[in-house]
Amino acid sequence: MAEIPYKIYLEETEMPTAWYNMRADMKVKPAPLLNPGTGKPMTAEELGGVFCEELVKQELDNDNRWVEIPQEIRDFYRMYRPSPLVRAYCLEKKLDTPAKIYYKFEGNNTSGSHKLNSAIAQAYYAKKQGLKGVTTETGAGQWGTALSMACAYLELDCKVYMVKVSYEQKPFRREVMRTYGAEVTPSPSMTTQVGRKILEEFPGTTGSLGCAISEAVEAATSQPGYRYVLGSVLNQVLLHQSVIGLETKAALDKYGVHPDIIIGCAGGGSNLGGLIAPFMGEKLRGEADYRIVAVEPASCPSFTRGVFAYDFCDTGMICPLAKMYTLGSGFIPAPNHAGGLRFHGMSGILSQLYHDGFMEAVSVPQTKVFEAAEAFARVEGILPAPESAHAIRAAMDEAMKCRETGEAKTIVFGLTGTGYFDMVAYEKYHDGKMDDYIPTDEDLKKALEKLPKVAEA
Repeated sequence: MAEIPYKIYLEETEMPTAWYNMRADMKVKPAPLLNPGTGKPMTAEELGGVFCEELVKQELDNDNRWVEIPQEIRDFYRMYRPSPLVRAYCLEKKLDTPAKIYYKFEGNNTSGSHKLNSAIAQAYYAKKQGLKGVTTETGAGQWGTALSMACAYLELDCKVYMVKVSYEQKPFRREVMRTYGAEVTPSPSMTTQVGRKILEEFPGTTGSLGCAISEAVEAATSQPGYRYVLGSVLNQVLLHQSVIGLETKAALDKYGVHPDIIIGCAGGGSNLGGLIAPFMGEKLRGEADYRIVAVEPASCPSFTRGVFAYDFCDTGMICPLAKMYTLGSGFIPAPNHAGGLRFHGMSGILSQLYHDGFMEAVSVPQTKVFEAAEAFARVEGILPAPESAHAIRAAMDEAMKCRETGEAKTIVFGLTGTGYFDMVAYEKYHDGKMDDYIPTDEDLKKALEKLPKVAEA
């Protein structure tokens, strides 16, 4: 085996030229999106009223294992890809563990996260279709920042509905979006019909991704020349994010490293799905086996406490129905500091894989998450985003189990981005003002009782 350096960089020529579509290798495909009015699978024509035409094709593609990445997108990727895979030697030493820990770092671009991988793809297809602009929602702000950057690059209008609690907690993230020309609105707002309805029902609400999605979809469908784009959950997004896992696997293969455990934080599923994609492909085809772990906040535990059912992806109930692990579209999570993980549902692909036993999930409270984030920053030199720190927490826990058992397992996790716009959260943690609110069974029951009634075939 070749000597493994601290950071593993691939050559530019080793950057993926095609995205990998996990659905092609899934024996049980994700259930189709349903039209909430008819209860029937959404057609390409119906989806085309909301999404870009080429993205609709990608959304519905269950058969093609590989989708070529257009040259224009690959040229953009070259600004920050391939991204490094880092051996966490200092963290290993600090934990006194025989485990080998690697992390794939996606924060080395202006948006500060993995979100740019899909943002440039979706903006490219919008531009190619001749559209004026796009609308979207954002939680912590990473997706909104990435999309605003991609739209500025391609000279497209960008309208962002930012979850109100994040809008207030992260003003500098908001200003980065505005620097790139985006129009940023705190959600729920009075600018849309659905926003006004949500505010009437939940006065003073701090918002959720479900609320912001509703507003962004309404804004897109009510303005000619606009389409809606989404930073997570959808099949097309996991497809674009597969560059993360493809690069990770190429780097590990280069040095003959086989991971035992692969860990990613899970909100809607974009980073987790992207990281695990080629490894899950091998698992689905019976070529190799890995333990794959999704980590979610205890305050919004879609996998660990949700149900696998059809539900609306948005609070306003105007989007298609998706079969996924959900807490109910009416569930508005506590205003924790991992805004990108505050979604009531989960990717349909990941939900099906979890349901079929190909992966597992754990939930962690946010004080434990920030404890891990601080420990990581002190020894590895990167201040992680709160979302990423969920994966760090689980990776550290697994490494400490190895210390107890003496097993030298290889652990890989996704470091989705940096936390330099999350200092309000770090301040609350340091000042002892951060709590660990966890919803009660009664809280979850209220939202789950309102799940739509769907007759499945």
